Amino acid sequence: MPILQALNSKGYTQPTPVQAQAIPLVLEGRDVFGSARTGTGKTAAFALPLLQILDEKPKNSRHARVLILAPTRELAQQISDSISTYGKHTSLRHTVIYGGVSQQPQVASLRRGTDIIIATPGRLLDLVQQKHLSLHAVEHLVLDEADRMLDMGFINDIRRICALLPDQRQSLLFSATLSQAIKALAATLLKQPVSIDIEPDTTLDTFTKEQVYFISRTSKADLLQHLVEEESIERSLVFTRTRRGADRLVKSLVKKGILAQAIHGDKSQAQRLRALNQFKSRKLNMLVATDVASRGIDVSDLSHVINYDIPEQTETYTHRIGRTGRAGLDGIAYSFCSPEEKSYLKDIQRFTGKNIPVAEHPYAMLQEEQRPDPPGISANGGNGRHKENRSQPNGRKRKNRNRRPRFQG
Repeated sequence: MPILQALNSKGYTQPTPVQAQAIPLVLEGRDVFGSARTGTGKTAAFALPLLQILDEKPKNSRHARVLILAPTRELAQQISDSISTYGKHTSLRHTVIYGGVSQQPQVASLRRGTDIIIATPGRLLDLVQQKHLSLHAVEHLVLDEADRMLDMGFINDIRRICALLPDQRQSLLFSATLSQAIKALAATLLKQPVSIDIEPDTTLDTFTKEQVYFISRTSKADLLQHLVEEESIERSLVFTRTRRGADRLVKSLVKKGILAQAIHGDKSQAQRLRALNQFKSRKLNMLVATDVASRGIDVSDLSHVINYDIPEQTETYTHRIGRTGRAGLDGIAYSFCSPEEKSYLKDIQRFTGKNIPVAEHPYAMLQEEQRPDPPGISANGGNGRHKENRSQPNGRKRKNRNRRPRFQG
């Protein structure tokens, strides 16, 4: 079989748990609700059986029979690359559609005919509205990283897209976490689905070593450089909370001699792909990313993930550290926690059910009670002036001409 031939050439012999459970169900035509965290092989779990179904079934038109929705451009491209690999010995065609680039090559590919569309919701709806694309022939729908799509506000777009699809179709929904919103979405899109819960959303992979560093916000860049040099970290993925924070960090790292680039929503698609490809080819030591881009970053043998900023959402932590420790390989996840982020860390530890070990470092911040008071503030909460200093040299008390009258009543 052409698909087995492609798998053998890649050295794939044993399926992951999610693949072992999902592939037979997809081949049977069942709707599937799959929960497994990133890095467990979800893409192959739906791509392999769908490629086999299409390859064995004659094509009647140039319109797509499979629609795969992804939340980010990077993830859409990653799925496209996987389908190219698995389906290289077949005659099947696929088109990847996302914004941030010219739509002309995408439109040209659709006109030539395609079997599979991998798309982000926004650009897909744009092409539908421009009548470059029809979804009437779709027989299989896949929502990959559905939880991230909800987080990014795509729920209305998903509903609009599903309204354009035939009622008689197979629907597959995969998510790294299980929330009530995800369960509600699955209930509206799937028909008598088989649920696959490979791993509870509150557990983390034992292949990833985790540590937290308590540090002031202003010393984080110094600590990052220290760890890179002390542990000879050759390649690491660093997460910041904001786009501006990512850009500022990259400038600081470059000044320190660390080859780094940022990848986030303000970058053009060409810039993002170039940075990602340089990182994969080891031309960059460090890739600094925001969470929007994190789901599409699939880098083999990535040793370190560093949470430069602690994420506000607990599930995001599992997505981030899921970039390392993949496919049974060892990985390391470091988290830098400033005083302002301690509540986020507590939520993460409550969510995961375990305490993250605390690491020592040269930039350890002072304990809260040892910190100097801000200028003009005393430890007892006053204004820092001693009572004896409030008098004039001649013993008379200084009048406070700016004092407001005490509120009465």
